[in-house]
Amino acid sequence: MRSTLERPPAHVCSAFGGPADDPAAGEPLPDSTAWRSGDLVFKPVTDKARTLWTARALDYIAEPGLRVAKPVRSTDGRWIVGGWTASRFVSGTPEHRGDESVLAAVKLHRATIGLPRPEFLAGRRDLDAIADRVAWEELEVPLEETKGGRWFEVLAGARRPIRLPLQVAHGELLAGLLFDGDAAPGVVDFVPYYRPGEYGAAIVAVDALAWGGASRELLERWAHLPEWPQLLLRAVLFRLASNALNPRSTQASLDGLRAAAREVSAVL
Repeated sequence: MRSTLERPPAHVCSAFGGPADDPAAGEPLPDSTAWRSGDLVFKPVTDKARTLWTARALDYIAEPGLRVAKPVRSTDGRWIVGGWTASRFVSGTPEHRGDESVLAAVKLHRATIGLPRPEFLAGRRDLDAIADRVAWEELEVPLEETKGGRWFEVLAGARRPIRLPLQVAHGELLAGLLFDGDAAPGVVDFVPYYRPGEYGAAIVAVDALAWGGASRELLERWAHLPEWPQLLLRAVLFRLASNALNPRSTQASLDGLRAAAREVSAVL
């Protein structure tokens, strides 16, 4: 893993049109491995396949209601140079704006409906990928009862078939959505799953309930979305399974998920 303070080398900056004469220019972005220099943000590459897919996905999005961190090609057309990738800087910080965040998810998934299923998804074995499969009844694994497994067991019996078309859906939008005053929400990354598009909105709503100060009224205001109760159920099961599987999960995260689970159960 690269240090969060590592700077892109001069030849990398130059390849993407950055200030090659002063490679120390710029600053690290908070809580990130990314480095900002002027209008460009450089990120070290840890997964080439995912990085290339993300660049193509963000480049594909054309939605006036979103500010997208568009990837930048190098002078010879590459997305990756020397283990680094670059994108345009998008201003803002995460904020607790539940309805605007759900709306951003709806717009994002409307804009990405034509993206093909990423080939690397089938090979994912990380905890969130496993938790997603468990939530959608594609996999069974033991879940620690005291870390979310008990709530998962209680809610899982309410699952019913969902008959919606599959597409690329963002599974971590709320954490990376940036707000800057009245500007449109900013999207700087894409964590893909292949589920109904409204699943991404449901995950945003559950995350807002668990950790963003939202209330049940948020769920009710978006009840017009197709299969909304069942998608909310899948989203909270996904988060509960992920929490139960994660050895570093905290009591605070579980407390938030319990609150979200109670609200979701009330709308089933």
